[in-house]
Amino acid sequence: MTPDVTLLICTRDRAGSLAATLASVTRAAAAAPRVAVDAVLVDNGSADATPALIRDWAAAQPFRVALVHEPRPGLARARNAGLAHARGRVVAMTDDDCVLRPDYLARLADAFGDAAVPLVVGGRVLPGDAADLLLTVKLEDHPMEAPPRGFPGGFVMGANLAVTASALATIGPFDEQFGAGARFRSAEDTDFLYRALGAGVPVRYDPGFAVEHHHGRRCRREARRLLAGYGYGDGALIAKHLFADGRAGAAAARSVLDAIRERPGAATPLAEIPRFALFRLRHRAAGFLAYAAHRARRSGAERPAGGSDAVARPRSGGAPA
Repeated sequence: MTPDVTLLICTRDRAGSLAATLASVTRAAAAAPRVAVDAVLVDNGSADATPALIRDWAAAQPFRVALVHEPRPGLARARNAGLAHARGRVVAMTDDDCVLRPDYLARLADAFGDAAVPLVVGGRVLPGDAADLLLTVKLEDHPMEAPPRGFPGGFVMGANLAVTASALATIGPFDEQFGAGARFRSAEDTDFLYRALGAGVPVRYDPGFAVEHHHGRRCRREARRLLAGYGYGDGALIAKHLFADGRAGAAAARSVLDAIRERPGAATPLAEIPRFALFRLRHRAAGFLAYAAHRARRSGAERPAGGSDAVARPRSGGAPA
């Protein structure tokens, strides 16, 4: 029988937090007997106890578990490797420092129902520990749908992201230049959502199915580094899509205007960054320039002798450009 839901988890050297993640999958599956489920676990080159942990857990489950080894680092690369083994009508992704709520699978199935069209739905991401900084969470308690012409950064999060198999076929793979462990270190989920909206695939937020994120960030310096990385990835993404349609250019313009209009004392994700719009613009600009330089180097290396001097434009598809 084809599973209703394939749960995809990619992991690297996090055996401690992964144990709690896997235990929560077992509980959620037991609490949703009407949902046929399987799992795909991708070990992204772990050097700790992760391989033994996932083997032991897989052997104890009553449902199919596919174990995939992808030694080359990169979250997007690991997700693509795992997606090749997904069989469900819906593929749900979470991270190895998240814990599924017991009703996760039942509520996820309700969110998709019998959807016969390509669809992306992100769920709620709650704080896992009150001592952690309030980052990488998604707390809205009402359903939403992303504007088709908008920039989807932060609308839903890769820590709790689900997609129909038909949407995957339409959108294509994750761009392996983006995300943790890759050249541009974030925004692989934003790029995926951007391409989904560009292809006419609805992107929705449903707070019904939730995970708790135990990210463990309690140091302000670490949080600042994380937010800088988000800006850097977004800037690279804007550079990638700049010539594909007007959305990337509009996002760049809004980033500049936000920095110009920002008032002292405005709300900010981190107290140590009093002018967050300016901080974000600076790191987006760095990511934009880095992507443009990388693209120019690749175009120069690939241009045949005596070929055209025209500058190649970034592609909007999921393959590295």
